[in-house]
Amino acid sequence: MSPVVEPIIAPENLPPRVNYLNAGYGIRSWLLTKDHKRIALLYLASITFFFFIGGAAAVLFRLELLTPQSDLLQAETYNKLFTIHGLIMVFFFLIPSIPAVLGNFLVPMMIGARDLAFPRINLLSWYIFIIGGMFTLTAIILGGVDTGWTFYTPYSTTYANTYVIITAAGVFITGFSSILTGLNFIVTIHKMRAPGMTWMRLPLFIWAQYATSLINLLGTPVLAISIFLIAIERAFRLGIFDPALGGDPVLFQHLFWFYSHPAVYIMILPAMGVISEVITCFSRKRIFGYSFIAVSSLAIAVLGFFVWGHHMFVSSQSIYAGLIFSFLSMFVAIPSAVKVFNWTATLYKGSIIYQTPLLYALGFIGLFTIGGLTGIFVATLAIDVHVHDTYFIIAHFHYIMVGGALMGYLGGLHFWWPKITGRLYPEGWARLSALIIFVGFNLTFFPQFILGYLGMPRRYAAYPDEFQVLNVMSSAGASILGIGYLIPMIYFIWSMRYGPLAGPNPWNAKGLEWTTPSPPTTENFEHKPHITEEAYAYEVKEEKVVG
Repeated sequence: MSPVVEPIIAPENLPPRVNYLNAGYGIRSWLLTKDHKRIALLYLASITFFFFIGGAAAVLFRLELLTPQSDLLQAETYNKLFTIHGLIMVFFFLIPSIPAVLGNFLVPMMIGARDLAFPRINLLSWYIFIIGGMFTLTAIILGGVDTGWTFYTPYSTTYANTYVIITAAGVFITGFSSILTGLNFIVTIHKMRAPGMTWMRLPLFIWAQYATSLINLLGTPVLAISIFLIAIERAFRLGIFDPALGGDPVLFQHLFWFYSHPAVYIMILPAMGVISEVITCFSRKRIFGYSFIAVSSLAIAVLGFFVWGHHMFVSSQSIYAGLIFSFLSMFVAIPSAVKVFNWTATLYKGSIIYQTPLLYALGFIGLFTIGGLTGIFVATLAIDVHVHDTYFIIAHFHYIMVGGALMGYLGGLHFWWPKITGRLYPEGWARLSALIIFVGFNLTFFPQFILGYLGMPRRYAAYPDEFQVLNVMSSAGASILGIGYLIPMIYFIWSMRYGPLAGPNPWNAKGLEWTTPSPPTTENFEHKPHITEEAYAYEVKEEKVVG
């Protein structure tokens, strides 16, 4: 039988303890903080703000797609809305969500450090993120941009009559935030591990952050240069990408996807690290194949740079290059499959505890597996030619990004929320929201696989009548999904004031972060910890958490 979890509740009559939340209450103390935990909360508030902007854009264009004719929005407005949705969700939510929030909060505590290696640079990275976001929001307020989040040339450099340069500046500036955060994590993990914290004792969440940081450092400059070249060509009419000026539009695709396919792993690798922590905790078992999962994170980071060409099967690319990219795209699925198999093996015969974080983890495994398997479809040349630029691609992308990265983010937020705030959230509401999100997500995006296979192109405000039923199903699912996302925001805010107090380790989890108070003190640890055991020293016989 599965054990019953009774979260440890701290006595309410204890005197208030100084922690990172009450160390200073003024706005100035937050805006000038060098505490990695406070900076994580600044990121949390910022990306939540951007998430609802991107979500609002999605609501509007899903309403438009309820009917075949373009009767709610003009085509130009529709183009601006899906561009805003893509830009905000990719660059201002999905990419920074887990590294900037959970990574900032947890990396030092998980390795036994008191802060990141460069606290001032950490705060600077948040300010850079905000400045980049303000540029993008300014473009939206002035009238928007309609190029799509991919900025494809020569439309973005010559023909688009919208605020491309301001938007490009926002994305360009925000890239430096990712670079600085990745640099900070790499140096911290290399230089500030506690005594006894060897590489093979690192939590798998740290391995995932390390691999993600490598991609950020190596890939983000390529995107920044590409976006900068768009602005240069648009402003000064230099012939870089526009064939009318002697440029090559396919060159932009090579540059953009050289970053943007690894960017998929920037979004998904941190979520995989979260899932590893949650699975082993709530199965009460050592993680199966620790070294294989750790190495697979690095393998994904490396191999991700060799598959960009599968986005260009229909771009006049050489058929021989297409065959090589097709093979590499299938080969890169192996490290991801290793993780899924090892998570499943960890769950096998474990003492499963069905708490909310595990529900999100199980949802992640199912949805990510569907997204990964359909990735094999689009890596096959003949199928990709048929479904290229259809709703099949949208469905595949969202099963990876929303079904994967966002489920991992929510799972991690629920898992570490008692540590972040010192409060517990209402478990019943949390389980309900996880179920609503899972159902709403599948109702939203699974019909889009069928739409794409039947030939409905993406980026069109109007469509043939025979596609309406599936589009209505998708829009209905989006409304359910939106409700599922609103519920956690409400009970998280409620729990910060009214939730029961949480002890240091309400899940009886392993890891250094669970040895600190909840919420942690500013310095994290009173004394430097010494590590004497492996990362996940769970025993199967450990069946009850004592209240």
